[in-house]
Amino acid sequence: MSLSSALNSVQSTFNNTARQSSVVSTNIANANNSDYVRREASISTSLAGAQVVSISRAQEDALLKQYLQSDSKDSAQQTLVSGLEELKSALGGNDYETSPSTNLTAFRDALQTFRTSPNSTIAAQSAVTAAQDLAISLNNASDAVQSLRASADADIATQVDTLNNLLSQFESANNAVKSATATGADTSSALDEREKLLKQISSLVGISAVVRENSDMALYTSEGAVLFETVPRSVTSEPTATYVAGTDGNAIYIDGVALSAGEGATSDASGSLQALLQLRDEIAPTFQSQLDEIAKSLVQIFSETDGSTSAPGLFVWTESSGAAGDTPTSSNAIDGIAATISVNTAVVTSAGGDPMALRDGSISGITDLNSANNSGFSDNLDSLYLALDAKRQFSAEAGISTDLSLTDYASESIGWLEQYRSDATTAAENTTAALSRSSEAYSNETGVNLDEELTLLLDIEQSYKAATKMLNAIDEMLQSLLDIAS
Repeated sequence: MSLSSALNSVQSTFNNTARQSSVVSTNIANANNSDYVRREASISTSLAGAQVVSISRAQEDALLKQYLQSDSKDSAQQTLVSGLEELKSALGGNDYETSPSTNLTAFRDALQTFRTSPNSTIAAQSAVTAAQDLAISLNNASDAVQSLRASADADIATQVDTLNNLLSQFESANNAVKSATATGADTSSALDEREKLLKQISSLVGISAVVRENSDMALYTSEGAVLFETVPRSVTSEPTATYVAGTDGNAIYIDGVALSAGEGATSDASGSLQALLQLRDEIAPTFQSQLDEIAKSLVQIFSETDGSTSAPGLFVWTESSGAAGDTPTSSNAIDGIAATISVNTAVVTSAGGDPMALRDGSISGITDLNSANNSGFSDNLDSLYLALDAKRQFSAEAGISTDLSLTDYASESIGWLEQYRSDATTAAENTTAALSRSSEAYSNETGVNLDEELTLLLDIEQSYKAATKMLNAIDEMLQSLLDIAS
């Protein structure tokens, strides 16, 4: 080997180790960055010697696709569970202490006490108080349902804005990748940024990514709507100012196509937006219908009639127009009756009423079943008590059994919610585990392993030392030649 060849070899080694050291140092600096994909300097050997020809990136498209799918599913399931937990908390937590079902049972017990002591003013007042608690629990539950819907609607508006912003950023990142690819520059940083945005987008809506010529990428939702193709597509949803029973929330449109709501406790939703639609437009309205069915039945059971005319008795309600509601006769749900049901002031002592009117069946003023004012009269109380446990027909719109007693229906309503929440929680545990496995598999292939990087750094150091020794040897040879020449 000539001295010039040796010098070229040393120079090549120094250049290679410098680039390799830079790559390894960058890897080590980003060891804890989950959005960073490991780089590696690729060395090729030719007649001109060894040289770094490219910086490769540990890209794993199949694992990335699996991670994005798992992330979308987990984001949707966690959003669903969060909403159900919020509703459960509003109803009293683990034992649903403040739910209509619990208060209906307490009212039924108070009515039983009153019917066994029909001359007791204390028992009468206790029954009226229990009825007020029941009405308030229905009001509060209805408010909680509509609050959940309003909260979901607000989250949808926020996340739609976020998604549009992410798609705008994605356009810049995608253009950077295309530009670097076209010019032959290192695309690693641009690809990292684009994948980072992909992960954020996937948590909002399920996506399918397609890589085209020049590393260009197009994005589609899991339902096939175009999210990004050369330019971002518009994602829109008009917020609804106020939610009451019967209010329909506005759809989310992606490139003019409505996004569907998720279905089932183990939701088929991909991304939090579909789960929010499921909470707002499916779960909450169904539970509201169940509450309205309970309230409607209470008004019907405790209504009073003289044979030709019927009027609300113990329980009254207000129509959306503000007028006092009549005794419901329809088998269909009455939107919002649970929000306005209350106890007739004719039996409330603090309002100047007489609680004994419940015993006598004279609350509405159209009849008096105890015209003789018999203190032991219990026929009406017996009839009302038995009516609570008698089977009746409920609307099929509420999503649970249609042929039950009111007490059983109220219990089944809570059972429906708890079963939904429990199944959703189990599913969330599974999606979290799946996401964890996908993330680990992706990280193992593309993440930075400090032990490997440090070992590689030692190898680079040895190469550098070898080149240094060769340079010293060449220096000594040249010095010897100069000494001979002089």
